[in-house]
Amino acid sequence: MSSTVLVVEDEPAIQELIAVNLGFAGHKVLRADDAEQAQFLISAELPDLILLDWMLPGASGLNLARKLRADERTRDIPLIMLTAKGEEQDKVDGLEAGADDYITKPFSPKELMARIKAVLRRRAPQLTDDRIEGAGLVLDPATHRVSGNGQGLTVGPTEFRLLHYFMAHPERVFSRGQLLDNVWGDHVFVEERTVDVHIRRLRKALEPTGHDRLVETVRGSGYRFTFRPGQV
Repeated sequence: MSSTVLVVEDEPAIQELIAVNLGFAGHKVLRADDAEQAQFLISAELPDLILLDWMLPGASGLNLARKLRADERTRDIPLIMLTAKGEEQDKVDGLEAGADDYITKPFSPKELMARIKAVLRRRAPQLTDDRIEGAGLVLDPATHRVSGNGQGLTVGPTEFRLLHYFMAHPERVFSRGQLLDNVWGDHVFVEERTVDVHIRRLRKALEPTGHDRLVETVRGSGYRFTFRPGQV
């Protein structure tokens, strides 16, 4: 599944190599040469993953990583550090600053893409094409199909994204605001009650096979998706 990746790298040849390979893989690529430009781009559009070079002109990548992790808006963005530093303590420093993974230069594009896929699967499973199933409900992002107990279900595009996010994070309670940020995007300005409309549509789409009961309303908090209705 396509995702938006911010590449923060001041070496033009490396930045271009990474961007080209990300583009071939179907990702949208944002580019920054330093921490200041990266923060400007992040303020305009929240990326799904950040590739961050350690050694940058001005503020270092390590300092930017710490700043991103300290900000509620950016603290959960998957982050991979790129660096020529290969000492064990350097890796520890990078991970302690909030990096999810660490790649030492030089690296192959194949290794980088594998690391990106692994980090997304671990930190943002709703951005992968991995099939998800439970309680007889199956969602396949690659084919954009949903079925319940072997029966195909008709789910609209927004409801599909909502269901995908829910199924990738079962048993967690999400407020309307959190769902808007994570499913619609944090720069999409719509009313929080819009979530209620799409929840109703999602339940109606799941109703033919009885899976509408998996989408629970948590009074005063928001919504939760559970594979064990009535037991949570």
